[in-house]
Amino acid sequence: MCGIVGLWDAKQGVSEQDLKSFVDQMSDQIVARGPDAGGAWVDGEQGVALGHRRLSIIDLTEAGSQPMTSSCGRYVIVYNGEIYNSKELREDISFHKRSYRGYSDTETIVESCATIGVRKTVEKLIGMFAFALWDKQEKSLCLVRDRLGIKPLYWADYNGTLLFASELKSIVKHPSFVKEVNYDAVASYLRHSYVPAPYSIYQNVYKMLPGEVLTRRVDGVITKEKFWSMQDVYRQGKDSPFQGSAKEAVDALDSLLRDSVKRRMVADVPLGAFLSGGIDSSLVAGAMQAQSSQKIKTFSIGFSESDFNEAPHARAVAEHLGTDHTELYVMPEMAQEVIPQLPVMFDEPFADSSQIPTYLVSAMTRKHVTVALSGDGGDELFCGYSRYLMAGHMGEKISALPPFLRKVGAGVIKSVPPQAWNQMAKVVPEGRRPKHIGSKLYKLAAVLDGRKDDLFRSFLSHWDADELADLIVKGREIETLLQDETLNQQVPNFYERMQYIDTLMYLPDDILTKVDRASMAVSLEARVPLLDHRVVEFAWSLPHEMKVHQGKAKWILKQTLQRYVPAEITERPKMGFGVPVGEWIKGPLREWAEALLSEQKLLQHNLVQVEAVRQRWHEHQLGTHNWQAGLWNVLMLQSWADEWL
Repeated sequence: MCGIVGLWDAKQGVSEQDLKSFVDQMSDQIVARGPDAGGAWVDGEQGVALGHRRLSIIDLTEAGSQPMTSSCGRYVIVYNGEIYNSKELREDISFHKRSYRGYSDTETIVESCATIGVRKTVEKLIGMFAFALWDKQEKSLCLVRDRLGIKPLYWADYNGTLLFASELKSIVKHPSFVKEVNYDAVASYLRHSYVPAPYSIYQNVYKMLPGEVLTRRVDGVITKEKFWSMQDVYRQGKDSPFQGSAKEAVDALDSLLRDSVKRRMVADVPLGAFLSGGIDSSLVAGAMQAQSSQKIKTFSIGFSESDFNEAPHARAVAEHLGTDHTELYVMPEMAQEVIPQLPVMFDEPFADSSQIPTYLVSAMTRKHVTVALSGDGGDELFCGYSRYLMAGHMGEKISALPPFLRKVGAGVIKSVPPQAWNQMAKVVPEGRRPKHIGSKLYKLAAVLDGRKDDLFRSFLSHWDADELADLIVKGREIETLLQDETLNQQVPNFYERMQYIDTLMYLPDDILTKVDRASMAVSLEARVPLLDHRVVEFAWSLPHEMKVHQGKAKWILKQTLQRYVPAEITERPKMGFGVPVGEWIKGPLREWAEALLSEQKLLQHNLVQVEAVRQRWHEHQLGTHNWQAGLWNVLMLQSWADEWL
């Protein structure tokens, strides 16, 4: 796992010394991604400079150093990621005439590209990757990002100077960079809590899309193509669905996951696993322990607030599997210490509050291992989010109601504050009581006159369209898949449509971004076996009934997990990996939040309307409404602006 940077000044008006200086400065911004070594390669005549920071995982010798030149001398690569079928690729007959210096996967990629080309190479890769390949002969630069967007890659083109980097902070450092806020991206961020790809918080700086190859040629022309797409995966799943029995499906998934996990257990450094005690992380840990001759190391995090505390569940799973388990309980003061680091860690506004525990569990884990396997991806692939079932069930009930009843229902819901709904819900036993019922009912009230898609959109929105209109200072919200009406025809099944949207947006732009930045901030490599593209393709070939069975989500994953952990240990309502920021910003974090949301500070950055924010802040402090999600978005925006503007 590493960090990459680079530039191509096609005007060739920069000296070789300056090129080296620029790329070194860009690399210096991401030392945490690769603290073990750094390197640069410069071609002054062509105006090209490539930089690399190395976190040594496979082949710790100098033979694995980057930037790396192919044995034929034609190609130079900088690469971030891990390829888990490197050994098989090297044994391919087409590689037999290549000469190898070591056994790093970097060398496998560059020699494969030199032999069969970029497109055929990336189609063969199993793993996570983002790389740049300079072709000396054709004088072209290729940028590539993996299929699911596990590894990040930003790029920009400023008047003939192409810049790219694993993180935005490196591009910001280059003298060609123009710091101009993308106000459309600000509006979209406020809804989603992240800036949706391909956009970034700055004008003219973009995120590579998952499964994309970008090529820039010597004439300045930039082309893009997809080597893998969710649209193709969805169609293939429909054209060639899984035909076997339920047991055969569980057998096939178990075999795939064991292979995916086993491949990700290969490292020349210590490794372990994140363990929340939920379905996904427990399955990964179970498959790891089943294939290990010694106790694997597992790590979890807990909170004193019972609604957020998964540590006891993780401990129960660890005890059953017999892992070497470590846990950390998070106190508000620990969060306070992390919060000032978040704007630097994430480069652009990012407001998934689980960024805090993700960082803390990564920091704890890094004290013991260099690589950790994660269970991310299971919810998107196997219909695991509670919002899927809620939107489906509630949408069906709403559509059956006469319009006047919907209007009355919305009025009744809004006549009671969300906090009061939460209090009333306490008459329901804790194990059967929905979390944060008040805010969920208010989302329902907002769409009682709409459709299921509107309800799903409301679940993903921290500020809805009307609220955004009152909140944004300038710009307009970017239209994404969430607003794409044609998607109803492309993906007719409502549940699959929600999964499809989340896999293309929420997964890469939120979940994987969070895990990458939080883990890389402490030089920890996080691997995600559920997002092996073979598992993804298999999941989309399964009928919906194998994912949601008799009203229970993730049925096939649960059946697979029972081969490792008894159901009574893991069967419980989904909790998520959140933190109690709503209470914290009324208590121990109130002073910090008040400073950022003061009228003076809001006017200083001029990114949101003062009145709309101050009203919500006041209502949240009084306890009449729980505006924690929307306010956290604004707090992270303000915190980012303090750091970068």
